[in-house]
Amino acid sequence: MKNILGRLVLVAIALTVVSFFAAPAVAFFGIRSAAQSDDVAGLQRLVDFDAVRASLRPQLSNRPEAMTPPPSFMNDPIGAFRRQFEDTVAPQGPNPDAYLTPDAIDGLTRGEGRYAALRMPAPGSDATPAPWPRPAYWGVNRARMAVTDEGGSATVFTFERRGPFEWKLVHVGLPDGSTPPTTPTPTTTPETKR
Repeated sequence: MKNILGRLVLVAIALTVVSFFAAPAVAFFGIRSAAQSDDVAGLQRLVDFDAVRASLRPQLSNRPEAMTPPPSFMNDPIGAFRRQFEDTVAPQGPNPDAYLTPDAIDGLTRGEGRYAALRMPAPGSDATPAPWPRPAYWGVNRARMAVTDEGGSATVFTFERRGPFEWKLVHVGLPDGSTPPTTPTPTTTPETKR
């Protein structure tokens, strides 16, 4: 009896460890599935829309200095003031909300990168196999998964731990290149639909 109980405890510990490290991949496939089926509630549980929006804004502005943190007011008050002024005056670029619709999120998980905002779902597009993500970084509280398109450009998804087995998407790293112009559409993001 002790042998069976000991083996059951070892199996439970092994399953817990595997689940602990597989949770970001499960979250990625959950996001892909929720985006394909337009499951807004599922996307709200798996994506931190405010953090993703903040991560996309400097990437879409095509200003490399926007990607660096601003100077400290205590160390460089003139530089901090100038950066604040430049951020308010400079053109902001495309709206990051165009990348937060279910169709665009589905395009991002399929490796479409900067063109995901222009995505119009074609009939039968779900029949084409989506590329598999590969782990780019795996830590205790953060994990990155990359999806590479046919040209070799990678879209990187950063997940952050919010509980023992709960992970949320907090950052999307778009491939290098210029952002195609998007036409404003009257669609709403999943965050604003309630």
